[in-house]
Amino acid sequence: MAKLNINGKVRDVQVEAQTPLLWVIREQVGLTGTKYGCGVAQCGACSVHLNGAVVRSCSIPVGSLKASDRIVTIEGLSAASSHPVQKAWAELDVPQCGYCQSGQIMAAAALLKKTPNPTDKDIDDAMTNICRCGTYQRIRAAVHRAANMAKKA
Repeated sequence: MAKLNINGKVRDVQVEAQTPLLWVIREQVGLTGTKYGCGVAQCGACSVHLNGAVVRSCSIPVGSLKASDRIVTIEGLSAASSHPVQKAWAELDVPQCGYCQSGQIMAAAALLKKTPNPTDKDIDDAMTNICRCGTYQRIRAAVHRAANMAKKA
């Protein structure tokens, strides 16, 4: 059994230590906003925050986590989708198919927390998630828009 702090709620989960965090989030806890993409930590669809840093949950075994670790999924990013990144994504119609977008949003939120006024290069370097629809220009514009929203808040 493992104790995990997911979105501010401590949960007891019955899984083997090598079970990827992604599957615990989706199958045990029932939070399906975090997506399975590639399973090898390359695409970023499974991105969540672990102690404030963006990580690929498909590659993190539950046994490597401590009860004190704070995990935040897309569902826990903000109440009512009110985070500046979520607002910017909606305003600029970033998603096309939408499958990768929860991971993209989590990566962008982590970037802005670390670098509140990112350059295009900062965004390109940090946003390594894959978007099969190719919405990279809208993603970059939305990160800039979110940074500006956060400054005004």
